[in-house]
Amino acid sequence: MIDILQSIAAFIVALGVLITFHEFGHYWVAKCFDVKILRFSIGFGRTIYKKHFGQDNTEFVIAALPLGGYVKMLDEREGEVKEEEIPRSFNYKPLWQRFAIVSAGPVFNFIFAVFAYWVIFVIGVNGLKPIIGEVEPASISDNAGLKAGQEIISVNSVQTLTWSTVIDKLVNHTVNRETISLVVINNTGVKQYAEIDLSQITIDEMAEGKLLEALGLSVIELKLPAVIGDVLPGGAAEKSGLLQRDEIVSVNGVSTQSWSQWVEFIRDNPGKNLNIEVLRSGSTINIEVIPDSIQSEGETIGRIGAAAYVADGLFDSYFVIESYPMPHALLKSIKKTWEMSVLTLRVLGRMLIGDASVKNLSGPISIAQYAGQSAGIGLLAFFSFMAIVSISLGVLNLLPVPLLDGGHLMYYLIEAVIGKPVSEAIQMLGQQIGIVLLLGLMSIAFYNDIIRLLG
Repeated sequence: MIDILQSIAAFIVALGVLITFHEFGHYWVAKCFDVKILRFSIGFGRTIYKKHFGQDNTEFVIAALPLGGYVKMLDEREGEVKEEEIPRSFNYKPLWQRFAIVSAGPVFNFIFAVFAYWVIFVIGVNGLKPIIGEVEPASISDNAGLKAGQEIISVNSVQTLTWSTVIDKLVNHTVNRETISLVVINNTGVKQYAEIDLSQITIDEMAEGKLLEALGLSVIELKLPAVIGDVLPGGAAEKSGLLQRDEIVSVNGVSTQSWSQWVEFIRDNPGKNLNIEVLRSGSTINIEVIPDSIQSEGETIGRIGAAAYVADGLFDSYFVIESYPMPHALLKSIKKTWEMSVLTLRVLGRMLIGDASVKNLSGPISIAQYAGQSAGIGLLAFFSFMAIVSISLGVLNLLPVPLLDGGHLMYYLIEAVIGKPVSEAIQMLGQQIGIVLLLGLMSIAFYNDIIRLLG
């Protein structure tokens, strides 16, 4: 229940901020050209909050359905305008000003993404180094000569400090069906060059989070040693005589390689007598442990009441903080926003020609889940999520679909060519087509959400 509430709250905050930023773009540029603003609405439907402000007595509204917004401007096509206010009406303004006002919304979405990425790059993110885990035999990566334990230091000559950067590059080149060049280095400092043909991977595999699996790669698994940390009073661990810093060597003669394997032994043997070989202060001793039986999610599992011991700096060598000086971070954020925008367009293009399935479309339910998950990770993860959604809003709004900003911009381009506005009859027909297209996309997105919920 808490997760659901967190997802809903994060969804409302994210969309509220991004929609407000988008509509403020329209509002600010319109004010720069002295267009009278009648209403600034965040959301649709029933009004929750209303207030008037400014010399024009503009109505600011927060509505019940937070899936969009609009800025209503003075316009002779939408009602009678006093003669003295005609110069302040939207339709009276020259074509280039109307073009700027309409395009300002999507542009502000890109500006928000640049700002969000800039903050992330300046503060820095603690990421896992791109060290390869297992390589599946006869896979794409195995055929390229990649080995477990190697670290990927560049993709197509771009430095890759973290797995996040590696995956970003792989995604971009997968959509383009390109062959990439990797530089890897092993633990002795020997470099190796490899080429991988990403055209063998489908966009659907990538969208389902199976990119590394399709490559036959895995992220290195950070194994926690099977060493006892805190021991809870009254638990099976204390009763058996286990102490802090005891290292579990084997259970019933089976060697124990990690804490997760030790936990699995305990969970699978509730109430059973286990013979534990323990390394304590350099000496090996044998201890018998009988895990307590407890109920968890409808099944009986074992538990002994002991936590893992984690030494200070145990995994420090596997992580790196990726951060940059402010000017460099700004350049990287602009480049990142551009790359994500182009990637979004290319994926949409692949969907149109049938190379990618429309099942990759996400609706509000999926977006809310992603919002809640990112918010739960931390502020920078939530910022990254908002940047991606903001880019998506910017790109989608620029598509030449009537009802969207891109549809209006398309009409203005036609007007610039033929020297007169597109007729109202054609615009009305365009609106009807736009409504059908948008309702169709929304229906597919909602359907995909329901299918994902049902597993």
